[in-house]
Amino acid sequence: MGTLTNGRTTISYEHHTAPGLDWRKAGRTDLDPILKECVILAEAPPAVGHPHHSIPDGTRMIAISDDKDTGSPVLLMSRLEISKFFDGVVNGEFDEFRASEDELREATAAAS
Repeated sequence: MGTLTNGRTTISYEHHTAPGLDWRKAGRTDLDPILKECVILAEAPPAVGHPHHSIPDGTRMIAISDDKDTGSPVLLMSRLEISKFFDGVVNGEFDEFRASEDELREATAAAS
């Protein structure tokens, strides 16, 4: 059985597409009750037989999914790929995709 944590609370959580992983979501989200509105990440098993030549066997992988559906697709990215993405987030390269404070408040109110 896997887990899901937001850094404050950890609960049992099983993603049917990637069982047994320990998932993490942003601390700004709640776990109790679980509000399903977040991207989740987990350390995945190392790559074996990846179809892309830049991902050799043994490459450490990160799983990314959506917590609203435990059967949703799981994307696997190398730590290098996810690190480059995080750098872009930190540098503001994706700010136009962020929800506004009003949208965040409305989503929280709707989930209550």
